[in-house]
Amino acid sequence: MIVYHGSDQIVDKPDVLHSYRPLDFGKGFYVTTNREQAERWARRKADLYHKDKAYVNVYEMSEDESAFKIKTFSEDLLEWIDFVCDCRDGKSDYQLYDIIKGKVANDKVFRVVDLYHTGIWDKERAIREIKVYPGYDQIAFISQASIDALLRYQSVKEV
Repeated sequence: MIVYHGSDQIVDKPDVLHSYRPLDFGKGFYVTTNREQAERWARRKADLYHKDKAYVNVYEMSEDESAFKIKTFSEDLLEWIDFVCDCRDGKSDYQLYDIIKGKVANDKVFRVVDLYHTGIWDKERAIREIKVYPGYDQIAFISQASIDALLRYQSVKEV
């Protein structure tokens, strides 16, 4: 399967060390199966760091994941929202997994998660507010062993 990583640099040797903060699924190396989504991430990161160039790195991902502990979030966002809040709180439960897979919510997710997290909104209200992009996903490689075994760099494209 082909997966993509949007960045402000060429990443021919992906690793978990450069993850500077916990994202939705904790610290890790994030990819997606959706090229358009990776292009958006690349441009956003380049803008954030005032870089002139943005890149979509392309990898072949082996589908033989049997040696790894994998967490997959379904379309139901109830468990997902608590997991995201825990990761943003710095909790380390995500480290129980080698790979975490799930949908990507739209840009309102940060505001919605914060309102839920602070107790202003209850879980049901937060879930109603979150709209998930159809066809958009994220795969977080938490362990370096999973990256080394499953990802093979193929190419890069400047966007």
